[in-house]
Amino acid sequence: MALVKYGGGIIQMSGSIAGNTYARNRYGNYARAKTMPINPESPLQQTVRSTIAQIVARWSDTVTALQRSAWNTYADNVSMKNRLAETIHLSGFNHYVRCNALLVRAGFTRVDAAPVVFELPEMDPTLAITASETTQVVSVAYDDTAAWCDLDDAYMYLFLGAPQNPQRNFFAGPWKAMTPIEGDSGAPPTTPEAAASSFVLVEGQRLWMYARIQLPDGRLSEPFRADTFCAA
Repeated sequence: MALVKYGGGIIQMSGSIAGNTYARNRYGNYARAKTMPINPESPLQQTVRSTIAQIVARWSDTVTALQRSAWNTYADNVSMKNRLAETIHLSGFNHYVRCNALLVRAGFTRVDAAPVVFELPEMDPTLAITASETTQVVSVAYDDTAAWCDLDDAYMYLFLGAPQNPQRNFFAGPWKAMTPIEGDSGAPPTTPEAAASSFVLVEGQRLWMYARIQLPDGRLSEPFRADTFCAA
């Protein structure tokens, strides 16, 4: 579905209409021919679909009416941004799925009780990555003084993008999940975190990573990014 913002004529568009896709990057608005993604039924796709199906079923069959009402209250009080950077509010169901999808995929415990703090976790503006062809390791630097590091059942999820040519300036996927960094009240994680790359790394390639922080009550941050050029 395309979002269109009207002013003295159309001043902003995002999404697809007919055969065209409209979007915006740092250089401004652009349009391109719409492409239809293939559906290869990969193991990852099947896992994601199964995860969402489990969460949807749990919302209907296990989450109580009182809990659903609490998620709706949370949703009413937490604003989000759409693709036009306008403030919107998701439904309680949307937030329940959003907050539990990564937990279930990573094998962590679901959160059925809605958060009682009505704000998203802060993103980490210090996120930075380096990578090496020799070691095939990605080093992730982050703020290890952030509150989530000292909390049990809190996580920073990491997603590494497929390596790109060095001249490329934008990236929207595909991504592969890496092992999350787990908070710990007794022995908090320390920066940097070294992780084996999900892809084969070659010197000069450009890499992107995005991350999200999740707190024990289920609140999930917006994604935040870092990028680097692979070293020798």
